[in-house]
Amino acid sequence: MELRAVIFDVDGTLAETEELHRRAFNEAFARFGLPWRWDRETYRRLLATTGGKERLRRHARDVGMAEAGLPESLVAEIHAFKNARYHALVESGGVALRPGIAELIGDALAAGLRLGIATTTSPSNVDTLLRATLGPGWRSQFAAVAAGDQVPRKKPAPDVYHAALADLGLDGDDCLALEDSRNGVLAAVGAGIPVAVTPSLYTAGEDFSGAVAVLGPDAPPPALAAVVSWHAAAPRVPGGRPGGRPHPAGGAAGLSR
Repeated sequence: MELRAVIFDVDGTLAETEELHRRAFNEAFARFGLPWRWDRETYRRLLATTGGKERLRRHARDVGMAEAGLPESLVAEIHAFKNARYHALVESGGVALRPGIAELIGDALAAGLRLGIATTTSPSNVDTLLRATLGPGWRSQFAAVAAGDQVPRKKPAPDVYHAALADLGLDGDDCLALEDSRNGVLAAVGAGIPVAVTPSLYTAGEDFSGAVAVLGPDAPPPALAAVVSWHAAAPRVPGGRPGGRPHPAGGAAGLSR
């Protein structure tokens, strides 16, 4: 099956954004008078719950706050303030694309591949990040952008990948997904899409079973030739769904560490 599209996760995959998200959450807690401060280990644990509002609700349960103490209206206000602070941090130059990502995007487009995004973050966060890193015309480079609350269930459910495939007009076997987390792998595989993993600051060491490739810490950035080879090497099962175990750290199909 020929590769026709690459679908990117955003946070942790396109850019190491989670520290900015964590900082923005903590600023929001201070603004609303909440006695919370998420350190790195707390945030790492909370990232198992996808979606910012969902993360807020989970933490409230974890610390024993009754539902009445964090009503949905307050969740929405905290999350909106947090996103505004995140946007300001990104716009101030607080983040760059991960190494090799800009080159991969350019090379894929030059080769005639289509690009998509499948993420649990909000559309405004996607726009802010990519305007800051790819420029105001970034949207013209992506044939599909599926994000945030546009789908009923977030990762690890496959809904956001189903939405991206529908917008692309392609089957899962036509694409390769790039992810950084276990939840992302489960979502892509659930949609029948081969997936490669570039672990990030907060996801290194997670279980990436089901991925066709997992880059090690010393591996080069993902290049188009590697992406094509990972897709070609992806095992298929009836129905066009990928299967099998991930290739060792460093890539697939003979790629070096």
